[in-house]
Amino acid sequence: MVTTSPAEGRPSAVGRRRRTPAKRQRAEDVTPEERAEPQGSAEPGLQLRAPVKKSKAPPVGRVAGRLSSSGGCQPMHPLELRVFRDYGQSWYRFRKEREGKFHPLDPLARQPQVTAEARCKLISWLIPVHKHFGFSFESLCLAVNTLDRFLTTTPVAADCFQLLGVTTLFIACKQVEVHPPKVKQLLALCCDTFSHQQLCNLECIILNKLRFNLAAPTINFFLEYFTYVRMEACEADAWEANNAKALAKGVAELSLADYAFNKYMPSLLAVCCLGLADQMLHHQRPLDLHLSDYSEEILQDCLDKLHLLVSLNEDSLPLVLPPEISEQCLHVDK
Repeated sequence: MVTTSPAEGRPSAVGRRRRTPAKRQRAEDVTPEERAEPQGSAEPGLQLRAPVKKSKAPPVGRVAGRLSSSGGCQPMHPLELRVFRDYGQSWYRFRKEREGKFHPLDPLARQPQVTAEARCKLISWLIPVHKHFGFSFESLCLAVNTLDRFLTTTPVAADCFQLLGVTTLFIACKQVEVHPPKVKQLLALCCDTFSHQQLCNLECIILNKLRFNLAAPTINFFLEYFTYVRMEACEADAWEANNAKALAKGVAELSLADYAFNKYMPSLLAVCCLGLADQMLHHQRPLDLHLSDYSEEILQDCLDKLHLLVSLNEDSLPLVLPPEISEQCLHVDK
């Protein structure tokens, strides 16, 4: 690991020019991990946990709208709306055409030691881990996609499955996050069971097996797209649109851990999660699910499975939702 030390002051080469004081490090140049580390020396036993800063849950509508003082949600920013109008449709078509190439079919078919239950436990563990670091939902979706695609190529031993999970999260964060986690932080979350070299070696194996094809279309992308479409069609419903997106993300997190939903494309899961969110929140103007170009039969099949998933996880669903959405969330109609 390459380390850097503070630059030492050097004498001026010209006359009696005064030394310029060292620049103070700007707040934006400091990583979340460094901001969270205490200034003084800590006890040795406290260093086992990753020194990260737990970020607060972003307000509903952080991307596509902003909460106003009256409790409503302001419409899309003109620049965001212009970018969406210029590139939204073409970017959606491009990602829609490519999602089949990045979608792993039955990734556990070649796994003698990894079961659907083990996969569920691993992803259920990765969900709070990615929130602990304050990472985006996009990072989690990419990590799960990379995990499943690698499972289609290589048998994995049961005692290395957790290492595979943190390594795929590490790869995803390096694509998306401004400040990806440090290797030692991820290893600390695994109780230092694995070494730095093991994680780096597995990262190289994953990248070579997948031929560095990592830019998979994710559920998060399609959630954002359909929300923008909804808000452009009726900006007065920005508050409902963002509430539905926040709840849909919680439902999508549950579906990522359930192996039964692996057969559904990300775009189908995204639009059905939004449709279910509208039902649960009793919105007056729900999203038109046929915008996704899926047939009524396919949409209904996915919706029924999501209904069952939420019904079986009524206690855990509020734990993955922002508090303001959890308070509004209603039970699914039986």
